[in-house]
Amino acid sequence: MTRSALRGLYPVTPDDFLLPRLSALVSMTLEGGARIIQYRNKTAPQPLRRSQAAELVRICKAVGAKLIVNDDLALALEIGADGVHLGKEDMAGGDLKSAREALGPQRILGVSCYNDMARAEAAAAARADYVAFGAMFSSFTKPKAAQASLSLITEAKARFGSQGMAIAAIGGITLDNAADVIAAGADLVAVITDLFDAMDIASRAEAYQKLF
Repeated sequence: MTRSALRGLYPVTPDDFLLPRLSALVSMTLEGGARIIQYRNKTAPQPLRRSQAAELVRICKAVGAKLIVNDDLALALEIGADGVHLGKEDMAGGDLKSAREALGPQRILGVSCYNDMARAEAAAAARADYVAFGAMFSSFTKPKAAQASLSLITEAKARFGSQGMAIAAIGGITLDNAADVIAAGADLVAVITDLFDAMDIASRAEAYQKLF
């Protein structure tokens, strides 16, 4: 997946200790057209995280989708994931250039920038493939998260889009507000609750994809 292909719905997995259920949830998003998935499970023990991430890599590869591992560069490399997403407090999060070197040029590096344009500049210098801003709206997953504005997305797109870096938005995104985020310049919309809590996850994923 080239940088230019980083566009569309970006499902971020919910915390779930049951591997068969998590696999089924992700499979539904793939049925709906999602082609880049982030594995995120902050509460599972490491052996379970390894098993879950490895299985999701297999599921994604079967349909030509990409799996990004949240916060764990070593795990991403161990299981052959397609990339890693790093936040400010994550492993190697303070040394993005080292993470880029470890990943090599073919894997994806994503960086959480919250509402901090200076962090996005550092990510660009480290040759990140995308930067994520948010929370865009009130978020159930991270209720105390810093708020980012639509104008920040527009500014980031103007500043980094010409460099080939994709802009992701996260936090409180739903079908009702996703179009506004995309219109502001987001290439990726990262969604957890509004997607995985839907009665029909595949149809909800398809509806997000149609916005692009």
